[in-house]
Amino acid sequence: MPPDATRITHKTQREQFKACALAVQYGMGADSLATRIGQPPIRARELLDLHRRTYAKFWRWSDGMTAQALLTNRIQTCFGWTLHVDRNPNTRSLQNFPMQSHGAEMMRLAACLGTERGIEIVAPVHDAFLIMAPTASIDAHVAKMQACMAEASMVVLAGFEVRTEVQIVHYPDRYQDPRGAGLWKVVQDALAALERETTDRAGVDGDLVLQR
Repeated sequence: MPPDATRITHKTQREQFKACALAVQYGMGADSLATRIGQPPIRARELLDLHRRTYAKFWRWSDGMTAQALLTNRIQTCFGWTLHVDRNPNTRSLQNFPMQSHGAEMMRLAACLGTERGIEIVAPVHDAFLIMAPTASIDAHVAKMQACMAEASMVVLAGFEVRTEVQIVHYPDRYQDPRGAGLWKVVQDALAALERETTDRAGVDGDLVLQR
């Protein structure tokens, strides 16, 4: 891609590179990556080879962490969360552990910091947080939560700050990930059908009420 490429101008290529970057952290092979990006296995192998050449330092670190885990029968996070390696280790799990576990450490620390600083955290959403605040103060709460997440990342990653993005949804709108739109419709249709059924029964029995 050209140096000035963006997620808008080169969306397809970006999605392939993003899938590859995530795949290598999970130890994903060429066949699985090909299925994920909807490309032939030869394209997936090309992406994986390109990643190894481009990020040689990462691969030396990843291979070294895996080798150390196999030699010492353990691998742990900066806070001491330990995975004990058994006699039949899955090397892909060992490759995956540093990313997943330290991501979890960052989320846990950010949740603690946010709660202690008065932010109403509704729920974690994978690698994000859903928070709630009055409309008049939502911007301030968002900035405070972002600061908590930045602080957590710098603690876990020895000074490196992970940037965050924000999406604010105001009532009566709902937050919705486009990838979940299909399932959301299924659930809403099922609730609507249940409501109609219950309303019809209430009309007969006179004593059933459903509020949603």
